[in-house]
Amino acid sequence: MQTNRHLILLTAFFVYMCNFTAFTQEKESTLNTITVANDSIVQNDSIAPVKKKEAIQYIIEHTAEDYILEDVVHKKVKLYNQAHVIYDEYDIVSGEILIDYNNNTVKAKGIPDENGKYSQLPIFKSTGNETTQDSLIFNYKTKKAIIYGLETEQDGINTLGEKTKRVNDSTIFVRNIIFTTSDPRNPDYYLKTTKAKIVPGKKIITGPTNLVLADVPTPAIFPFAYFPLTKKRTSGIIFPTYGESFSQGFFLQNGGYYLAISDYFDLKLTGDIYSNSSWGFNAASTYKVRYKFSGNFSFNYDNLISGIEGFESYNVRKNFNLRWSHSQDSKASPNNRFSASVNLGSSQYFQQSINESNIGMSLQNTLNSSISYYKKFVGTPFNINVTASHSQNTNTEIVTATLPSIQLNMDRLQPFAPKNGTAKNALEKIGLTYSFKTENRISANEDDFFSKKMFKNAKNGAQHNVSLSTNMKVLKYFSLSPSINYREVWYSQEIEKNYDATENKVVNDTISGFTTYRDYSTSASLSTTVYGMFKFKNSKIKAIRHTIRPSVSYSYKPDFGSYYKEVQSDETGSEYTTYSPFEGSIYGGPSTGVTNAIGFSLANSIEAKVADKDNLEGEDKKVNILNSLNVSTNYNFAAEKFKLSNFNLSAGTTLFKKMNLNFGGTLDPYALNDEGTRINAFSYKNGGPLVRLTSAHFSTVYSFSSKDFDKKRNGETSKEDEETTAYDQDMFGQNQQNTNDFANQPKEEDDKKDENKSLPQYISAMPWNLRFTNTITYSNTTGDGRISHNTLYISGDVELSPGWKVGVSSGYDFVNNGIPSTNLRFTRDLSSWNMSFNWTPLGNNSSYYFFIGVKSSVLSDLKWDKHGVNRNF
Repeated sequence: MQTNRHLILLTAFFVYMCNFTAFTQEKESTLNTITVANDSIVQNDSIAPVKKKEAIQYIIEHTAEDYILEDVVHKKVKLYNQAHVIYDEYDIVSGEILIDYNNNTVKAKGIPDENGKYSQLPIFKSTGNETTQDSLIFNYKTKKAIIYGLETEQDGINTLGEKTKRVNDSTIFVRNIIFTTSDPRNPDYYLKTTKAKIVPGKKIITGPTNLVLADVPTPAIFPFAYFPLTKKRTSGIIFPTYGESFSQGFFLQNGGYYLAISDYFDLKLTGDIYSNSSWGFNAASTYKVRYKFSGNFSFNYDNLISGIEGFESYNVRKNFNLRWSHSQDSKASPNNRFSASVNLGSSQYFQQSINESNIGMSLQNTLNSSISYYKKFVGTPFNINVTASHSQNTNTEIVTATLPSIQLNMDRLQPFAPKNGTAKNALEKIGLTYSFKTENRISANEDDFFSKKMFKNAKNGAQHNVSLSTNMKVLKYFSLSPSINYREVWYSQEIEKNYDATENKVVNDTISGFTTYRDYSTSASLSTTVYGMFKFKNSKIKAIRHTIRPSVSYSYKPDFGSYYKEVQSDETGSEYTTYSPFEGSIYGGPSTGVTNAIGFSLANSIEAKVADKDNLEGEDKKVNILNSLNVSTNYNFAAEKFKLSNFNLSAGTTLFKKMNLNFGGTLDPYALNDEGTRINAFSYKNGGPLVRLTSAHFSTVYSFSSKDFDKKRNGETSKEDEETTAYDQDMFGQNQQNTNDFANQPKEEDDKKDENKSLPQYISAMPWNLRFTNTITYSNTTGDGRISHNTLYISGDVELSPGWKVGVSSGYDFVNNGIPSTNLRFTRDLSSWNMSFNWTPLGNNSSYYFFIGVKSSVLSDLKWDKHGVNRNF
């Protein structure tokens, strides 16, 4: 025993010495290497040795539902049924898992049933990534993996791979792989390739790729493919659209580059090129800062050539259009607001553009813009509003702009009101308001706009308005509101007229310098409200109420003819004409003659109270029978002739909860002579009617759909049924959206919902909707009464089957006996694809557009579209 003890001690000492020698040699070798690499580092025996990295750095957590079998001899652990392994940031869930501590691997696969079908397929999770596969082998030491039957989703792209090698978190190689945005197990289409490299969250790069539709390979083979994978916007190339124009030939449109400048701002630059040397340039931008502001901007320029140079038909049109929309979030600043709505450019842009088909804008004859800034001066009653506006007549090509308009307003002050409580009597209710407005107004031809000529005929001026008013109760039921108004106008120039004996006519001279005029007036109005009620017994209609609001007003304004001047108008000097030196000014001039007038107005409305059988609480519902019936006129005692003004009549109502009817007209009490000229004699005294209808307009809007009849069968109603809004641009046909316009593309979340939802199965009903509007204008100023405008527009859609939708928008002009505009549209929902055809067969804006492409914005370039346009210059 003693000998054995000495032998054990000797052996232990020998092992210790061997380890010490090895450690010393390793330490010296390390220090010598450092000294050679850097002479400035001196050997130091105190440097600690580098510890050898252990095979397992983290604890392997594992669980299973059925059993856990540990093989201590072979260092293996088998998990069965709902097996779960967690190691560091890696998480594996599978039906069966085998942990091999000798090889540092984790093997996972599903559990087969009696028919050989596997369930509980392995799900592998790492930081930001999750994949499903048939089986996998994962080395938890090297972080590498071999995966069979990979199924994963990367930013909307579903991936199925036969064999995958995972090098690390940022590099994955796959063989025999398909990509699709539809159901990966039963895809409508997919891109198939033999090899690919995936960088999760960044990109997918593939070799030769083939497009497969319904498991049928197509001739579309790409030498390589690149799919950017990022949740943020990225810059990239925009592929153009191919098409054909009747006048410009073949073209490529909307090809260019998209710049994702930041999270708040982007820029899209595209161009158009045509086979007859026409070209176009487009720039568009969208910006948004949350809780502050948002907007979009676009600029389009077309250089369109038609005909052959040297022939009479040769023509070059250079058109542009600029649109800008800006809105400020209401939470950003309650005392400061900035907004913009700009639409300016060439008058014929929407009628002649090949790139953009905007039917609604092409039928309008005005372009309007407005930019405004509002500021409230906190602690004071003042606020200021600075605006710049523009109005452009596309028929006359005359542009009128206000650059700028500044208005300073003062809130109503009540100097006699009590500091605490509300004003009660007329003295305490006296209020003072003040406003100051100055403008610089420009009117020029479209070609002269943005040039020096536009400022040559600029007009400017300033206006002060002061008003003092109050109100009081009279005889308990009447409200009396008197007021006094004062106005002062400033101009920087005036008109002086002189007779030119050489030309034998009156000529105008513009005299620069400060000039002004002042006027004032007083008025008072007396109004009340009268209610009439008629009740029913034993009827569904419980009562009908008639509301009448009569009003009588009086106004007085003295004669300000002292500001007017006279000028000789003939060569003899016997005739003189009175003129205003402020003629043509932006605020006009003072009025001549005394105004001593009394006005009358009467407003009516009728509504019924009907028992609501669906309301369990027994509350009655109100039904409008007549929304409004208004008439107004006035009588000027001081006028020399035509003392009684025209009667203005307006009415409106709603029928069937869906149809809006609106009417307006002007009734003239004076007669016409044989030449159709208005004379100072009442019509009834001249053998005519009591009043003459000189003008009238009528409009109606009605929309209904199959849902309305379904709700009636089910006894259901909704608030939407009780309201009908004005027609939208679908009445004229849908605009042809640019498929490269990212702003019009649906969000990725919407794409997924559309692709995954199942289409409804129609048995006997086909959803449909129908909308129509009719406008009629009547004119009878000179006695030759005629309908000057009578147009009916109809628009409707019907779903022939699940996914198939057909729509038409058309109309008829009964005055000119023609069809103003017709648009046909067909759409087909192909689950993960969309197909549409938009056709405008008639008119100067005739065009067609066919599109078929993937819904998902990730593969939005996987499309085919054809655009044909016929624009007559």
